[in-house]
Amino acid sequence: MKTQIENPAQYEWGPFPFGDRAVLDIRYDPVFKAVFTKETTESRFALSDLISALIGRTVTVEAIIANEPPVDDLRQRYLHFDVACKTDKGEPINVEMSFNPNADETARLEYYVAKLFTGQDIHGKDKTYDDLQETYQIAILAKGKFFPDENLTHDFLYYDPKTHISFGGKTRIITVELIKTKPIVDKPVEEMTNAELWAVFFQYLTDKEKRGKIIEIINREEGIAMAVETLGTFTQDEIEYARMTTLLKSELDWQSREVGARRKGRNEASLEIAQKMKTMGFLTEQIQTVTGLPVETIEQM
Repeated sequence: MKTQIENPAQYEWGPFPFGDRAVLDIRYDPVFKAVFTKETTESRFALSDLISALIGRTVTVEAIIANEPPVDDLRQRYLHFDVACKTDKGEPINVEMSFNPNADETARLEYYVAKLFTGQDIHGKDKTYDDLQETYQIAILAKGKFFPDENLTHDFLYYDPKTHISFGGKTRIITVELIKTKPIVDKPVEEMTNAELWAVFFQYLTDKEKRGKIIEIINREEGIAMAVETLGTFTQDEIEYARMTTLLKSELDWQSREVGARRKGRNEASLEIAQKMKTMGFLTEQIQTVTGLPVETIEQM
């Protein structure tokens, strides 16, 4: 599967396209979103090519339906970094880069694909459930290994685990674990799949030791060349803003994990105290006053 542009030769890169300039890490959430939602032909082509590589068939992104309007200035991309879009067939697709995914990533992906699917409008006398389009939640996971195998990508669908019969549903969760590109990066680029080309590009763009491989990939895959073209248009002010935004989001992510850990610790301590109080014969109301646990939880002990 190969997408085409009118004149790919104009995007042939000999030396490294950024010269001696510092290269923005496209794995950072605000940079990723900025590259793929810019209102340019190159940006839209790159997004279409990325999605096509991951879902396994050629699609054209017709519209960005992000939670805030796509704009041309990287500094206006706030702190919500998913890329929500629709194909020319009306299929809703959410694409996101998770630089530091949380442990509950899988549950979060399931929640958002369901939300994206049910967000389709099938109201009206002339609409039925058959009008629901296939829906895709695509997560590119920059750090951490989520699944025990060595497969770069996973494509999750409903199925019966006993009989392995597919439900034939219209929602799909697709994951890409960039940490699994290590055995792929040294393959000849002509032997890489489109998904592997994109994954290696994301993982090694800023790695000076892999610069030759990145140039080969840029020259081979037009969509990646479009992403590089878009990345090269950001100003120094935007670059500095991206760095600051990334630091801020990293701090917020860390804070969220810390608070979650503390809450879990407090809850475990409360459960232990409640169990001891119940063993000692304290009333449910007394235990609830001391621990703050729900009455239902205490009664089920």
